[in-house]
Amino acid sequence: MTRSLHLVTTLAGFVVLSILSAHPALAQTGFDQAFGGMPALTVSDNNNGTATYSLSLQILMLMTALTVLPSLVLGMTSFTRIIIVLSILRQALGTQQTPPNQVLIAIAMFLTFFIMAPTFTMIYDQSISLYLDGKMDALTALQTASLHLKAFMIENTRINDLSMFSEMAGDEPYATNNDVPFSVLLPAYITSELKTAFQIGFLLFLPFLVIDMVIASTLMSLGMMMLSPMLVSLPFKLLLFVLVDGWAMTVSSLVATYSVPV
Repeated sequence: MTRSLHLVTTLAGFVVLSILSAHPALAQTGFDQAFGGMPALTVSDNNNGTATYSLSLQILMLMTALTVLPSLVLGMTSFTRIIIVLSILRQALGTQQTPPNQVLIAIAMFLTFFIMAPTFTMIYDQSISLYLDGKMDALTALQTASLHLKAFMIENTRINDLSMFSEMAGDEPYATNNDVPFSVLLPAYITSELKTAFQIGFLLFLPFLVIDMVIASTLMSLGMMMLSPMLVSLPFKLLLFVLVDGWAMTVSSLVATYSVPV
């Protein structure tokens, strides 16, 4: 988990670093105007065409990357689908706040790291490690890492959603997956994730809905109008969920819904 979090954080830092690497002169001018040429925030041009950033500026870019990290986790990984399905499952069981939100988020995070592990490993081996060893510049490393992340997102995005957003953007059909811009892929991916999550949630809700209907009909036929059907059906739903090993089935089904590009 620690390694995966480090990979995601470093990838987020590439976004800020690549912008400054692409236009070092513009970055230098902007910081000089904003901070009056403060020594703590400087960008120095090297003879080989690269730029050297001061320690304070590197810390500033790291903090900026950390603010982007939650959006990356929510919108570019499997986290959205998993947390929605788990929330619907909790509502279907009728257990109110059990498991609590913190536990559901923790489960979703662990499953996200598990599903994204092959993609994170490829990003680390083919871009981050080379950048840290000085064998690849930041912009090239960012482009290489984005290709792996884009391949995962396209593999798990519905074609109809991708076509809808490409038409809204006025783009022609893309020749390859690498031609799909993130401005089109990101909304298409998150829309596809929402649709899939609600479909899975609907299938999970059905058996518990049947139990609620049977319990409600039984209580009504016995004349027990004052007894809450939800209260009576809760132990039966928990018993059913435990007997079929519901957590293992739910987790395995969620992991199986994702395709990892080779």
